[in-house]
Amino acid sequence: MKSFSTYMVIMFMIVFWIFRIIIAMTDAIGIEFMAKPLDVNFEIALLFVTLLCILLVIKRHILGSLIYLISYGFYFGKDVYSTVMQIINGESDILLYSNVFFSFIGIVIPLMVFFELLLEKNTKRNPVDKKTDWFYKNKQFDRKKDDRADKNNYRTL
Repeated sequence: MKSFSTYMVIMFMIVFWIFRIIIAMTDAIGIEFMAKPLDVNFEIALLFVTLLCILLVIKRHILGSLIYLISYGFYFGKDVYSTVMQIINGESDILLYSNVFFSFIGIVIPLMVFFELLLEKNTKRNPVDKKTDWFYKNKQFDRKKDDRADKNNYRTL
């Protein structure tokens, strides 16, 4: 996890996760907020799944981003479709527009996470550390053993 895009994607995940917590809490309390959860029970389960997915994405596992994409696509995808159809049919409400906006963001963020992990999949398998690679990847710094019986002595030239 060394690239700037990884940090930004994880920050977007965390911010949207906190936003969904606030939406679930305000609905449970009964306060009118910018958006309403589609299904409160599924929303709470999705919050725990998201926490697991955030940890897996930090560890650079593609499975975490895939679970994140499928769960959010299933939860927000059907809402985006039904809300857009309601808007096309002539219904208009500020809560309807805000719900479709946040549902659209809920689909875009997992897509960004998934594609970012697909494009940066080499980061975990072949890490590059400039602090130590100059020494360990150069053969000129290897010490040569001498021919005596004691193999712990090294030649210094």
